Amino acid sequence: MENSTKTLALNSDITEGQSLREEWNKKVSKDKRQFDLDTKSDGFDTRLGKLIQNLRLRSNSNQIPTSLLREVGINIIDRRRRAEAFWFANNEDECRAFMKTSKKGFTSLTALQLAMKKKADKSDDTTGDTDVEPTEKAETASNVGQLDTTVKMDKYQLAKIIQEICLSNKIDDAELIEILMLNAEANIQQKAA
Repeated sequence: MENSTKTLALNSDITEGQSLREEWNKKVSKDKRQFDLDTKSDGFDTRLGKLIQNLRLRSNSNQIPTSLLREVGINIIDRRRRAEAFWFANNEDECRAFMKTSKKGFTSLTALQLAMKKKADKSDDTTGDTDVEPTEKAETASNVGQLDTTVKMDKYQLAKIIQEICLSNKIDDAELIEILMLNAEANIQQKAA
């Protein structure tokens, strides 16, 4: 009697698992179609990225004033989505070439960024890049595109993450500090005006 109850429960779980798998496959297919639409030359992410490029040029800064974001109506779009779209617009040719070589395709710009970064890291490892020890690279895996803005951290944790991002993207952290200081001075001058 107990075996038949376990068998019925297992059959029920198998049926539920198959149903969930079918639903998941539909979701992934829908996400891939939407990603393909968003990254076309007239797609959402492409247009958003180009708009942000224009706004940055207009504001002569990497930081677009919130008032300008409100004025053009994109302040309601999540900042991570805006950042990814800007990245896509800046790297459009490389992204499109990479997307063509993909076997499975992508469902988001976050996934595309991660895949491109992994491939770049692999090619860096094979070219004999000696700036960072291989063990150190494994310990400092980047979470770019994966940050949750609701996570609370202190300034030291934030500094460490920024430094890891700089290392993984071959950005001179001293140059980044200089840019941050210039932006801070510009913000102070704007508030004073």
